[in-house]
Amino acid sequence: MLLLVGLGNPGSKHARDRHNVGFMAVDAIHRRHGFSPWRRRFHGEASDGMLDGEKCLLLKPQTYMNRSGTSVGEAVNFFKLDPADVVVVHDEVDLDPGKPRMKAGGGSAGHNGVKSVTAAITDGYRRLRIGVGHPGRREAVPHYVLHDFSRADRDWLEPLIDAIADNAGLLATGQDATFANRLNETLQRGAQAGKRKAPRAPKTAKTQNEPAEDEGGPLARGLRRFFGNH
Repeated sequence: MLLLVGLGNPGSKHARDRHNVGFMAVDAIHRRHGFSPWRRRFHGEASDGMLDGEKCLLLKPQTYMNRSGTSVGEAVNFFKLDPADVVVVHDEVDLDPGKPRMKAGGGSAGHNGVKSVTAAITDGYRRLRIGVGHPGRREAVPHYVLHDFSRADRDWLEPLIDAIADNAGLLATGQDATFANRLNETLQRGAQAGKRKAPRAPKTAKTQNEPAEDEGGPLARGLRRFFGNH
């Protein structure tokens, strides 16, 4: 069984915060894969379902970020899970915006939600770290993560969340490296498409002696010659 946890803060006030990207990812998986309705459980919101034939419980702790481990620890103890059966999705300021990384074990990098989970179940769980960028000054981080994503972030946020939902079955079957590769491939395709759609530079104004460029194709030019310019 997989316990798939999204970290965030409860309430509509925080719904679009950078700190809530874990909730966003788990909500997308819930919608995409037909999980059961959310219900109050383990000091959080929980939902059962299947991912690639594997039983999965989605969990969104409602304890606020700093006490996420209370919720996760209860679920792990109830189902008698190993830490390796747990995937935690959370924001990461030390990664560029939109950069996803899978990781198992290690430190918290100052993330209070991760600290709380580690204190509850040890650091042997798996993590999907979603880069949200750094504000530049350490003291600005709390303000930064507790505010909404910027408009520029939307270019990568929605495709990435969709890709997480599309490929979540790979997490259930333990294919973390393949999962991470799929996410990066999706983002690369999006970046290439964005370059192709980039606006062309405006044409420079014609000088008085420079002939104007014909508009239209050969058929249009032929019709203008036949009927004249009126």
